[in-house]
Amino acid sequence: MFEPKLMQGKRILVTGGGTGLGRAMAEKYLSLGADIYICGRRKPVCDETAQEMMAAHGGSVKTFGIDIRDAAAVDDMVEQIFAEGPLTGLVNNAAGNFISPTSALSPRGFDAIANIVMHGTFYVTHAVGRRWVEMAAKGQWKPEDGYRSVVSIIVTWVLNGGPFVVPSSMSKAAIHAMTMSLATEWAQYGIRLNAIGPGEIPTEGMSKRLNPGEAPGARSAKINPMGRAGKMEELQNLATFLMSNGCDWLTGQAIMMDGGNHLATGGNFYELRSWSEQQWKDARDRIEEQNKKDREQRTT
Repeated sequence: MFEPKLMQGKRILVTGGGTGLGRAMAEKYLSLGADIYICGRRKPVCDETAQEMMAAHGGSVKTFGIDIRDAAAVDDMVEQIFAEGPLTGLVNNAAGNFISPTSALSPRGFDAIANIVMHGTFYVTHAVGRRWVEMAAKGQWKPEDGYRSVVSIIVTWVLNGGPFVVPSSMSKAAIHAMTMSLATEWAQYGIRLNAIGPGEIPTEGMSKRLNPGEAPGARSAKINPMGRAGKMEELQNLATFLMSNGCDWLTGQAIMMDGGNHLATGGNFYELRSWSEQQWKDARDRIEEQNKKDREQRTT
C-alpha cells in the first residue's frame, strides 16, 4: 500500500510505544524508514521492544522510561530528543482505562485516568508543539519542508458518551477538543493535528480492563456490523496515512475506525447496565489482578 521509504527522514515520538497499539504504529513507521522514539513507564519493556523492532527492520529506535503525568520529565525528554534533531511527528497513544459504575469511582480512580489521558497528552503535545512553533517563528520551517503531524488516539465515545468509562470518555473528549483547537491555532506554523477513534482491536491491556473474563474480540464478533474486531494492520495503515504528507490539507479531524459499530450500537458499554453486583465484583477482581501484574513489571 505504501512506498518502501515513505517515512524516510521523519523522526517520530510514540507515547506508550512499548506495547499494544503504540508498538504497532511505531513498528510500521520504522519499517517505512522513520527514526523512532518510544516512551513508557516500563523502560525495560520499551528497551526490549526497541531491540526486537530494530532486529526485524533495522533503523533507529530510542527509548525513554517516563511517566507522562510529570510535565517536567516530559519536557526534559523532548529537550533531549530535539537536541539530536527536531521531531517531525508525534503519536499520543499512552492511556489508561477500566470499567466501573461511575457511582463507585473514587477521586483517586478518576484522577488515575484523567492525569494520564488528558493531562499527560497535553504535556507531551505542548512540549513538542511549543518547540515547533518557536522554530517556525525563527524561520526554521517553511511549507516546502513538509508539515509536522500529531496523531492522537481517542475513542468513538467522544461522539455519544461512554457509560461505565466516564473518566476515559471525558479525557478523550478533551483530546478531541485539543485536536480541533490546535489544528486552527497551529496551522500557520506548519503543524497538523488529527485523531483516530479505533473500535475494539484486542490487546492485553485493553482486553483485561474493558472486557474482563471475555475472549479477545468476542464482543465485536457478536455485535459489530462487520462481525469482527479490528485488525492491527488496519490501524497501522490509517496512522501511516495521517502521519505522511500525502494530504497536508487534512487537519483537525477525528476518524472513527470501528466497522461502523458506533453507528449501529453506540459502540460503548451501555449494555453493562444489566450487570449484577457479583459480575461487577468479578470484573474488579480481574482488573486488580492485571494492575498488580503491571506494578510488578514496573518494579523489576
